Amino acid sequence: MTKYKGSPSFSHEQADSTGILLVNLGTPDEPTPSAVRRYLAEFLSDQRVIEIPRVIWKLILHGIILRVRPTKVAHAYQQVWTGKGSPLLAITLAQAEALNPILNEKFTGNVNVEVGMRYGNPSIASGLNALKEAGARRIIVLPLYPQYSATTSASVFDAVADELKTWRWVPDVRFISHYPDHRGYISALVKSIKKHQAKNGAPDKLLFSFHGLPKRNLELGDPYYCECQKTARLVVEQLNLSEEQYQVCFQSRFGKAEWLQPYTDKTLEA
Repeated sequence: MTKYKGSPSFSHEQADSTGILLVNLGTPDEPTPSAVRRYLAEFLSDQRVIEIPRVIWKLILHGIILRVRPTKVAHAYQQVWTGKGSPLLAITLAQAEALNPILNEKFTGNVNVEVGMRYGNPSIASGLNALKEAGARRIIVLPLYPQYSATTSASVFDAVADELKTWRWVPDVRFISHYPDHRGYISALVKSIKKHQAKNGAPDKLLFSFHGLPKRNLELGDPYYCECQKTARLVVEQLNLSEEQYQVCFQSRFGKAEWLQPYTDKTLEA
């Protein structure tokens, strides 16, 4: 028999509210090898992220990667760690805090914004449960990934579904899977670039460096590469740049397989 999660504070008299869950990738709890090991174990065990046979991957993950990588990665985190913790978490929490009053004023109250990290803390489950406790009967899930990939947006959907299938009363849910060409997003990028150039001057070339993915993901049907190109093109159009004045490239690759190209480090060297 399925046991569903109830809400100890729920009552039928509770006022309905709208909940917004901002989702980001996640971060270790601390910049230490042990915390990084826990984080990488969760991250790299996601079948949306690593699409190779489980038995083979478990041997690689637990036999090599989790023995070698945590110390190196922890050192990198230590270089960027702040008094508020991981920059990614601190910035995402600040976004949620800033959105709350804006949305409540625009929609006359009863809006709650929470944060959930796909890996690590605060989890997606904890964010959803905080919204449930606040009486959310409508929930918008917004992954902070403008360009769609199965490794990111689809993985968030999996985690949301895993949590909601344990609830007795499932809310109305809207899942925003991507927004590479949304005018608000493009406008924000253009505004940020113009602000920087007003202070520092226009560069010889504007480099759009997106996070990399294995080329195999593109061949399997992920629209990520195409959506990155579209985002860059729309920004370039508003900045009135020629083809010689900008370039799209991809950073962060892992392993020996071919990833989306051109690579950022090789582009910078060139």
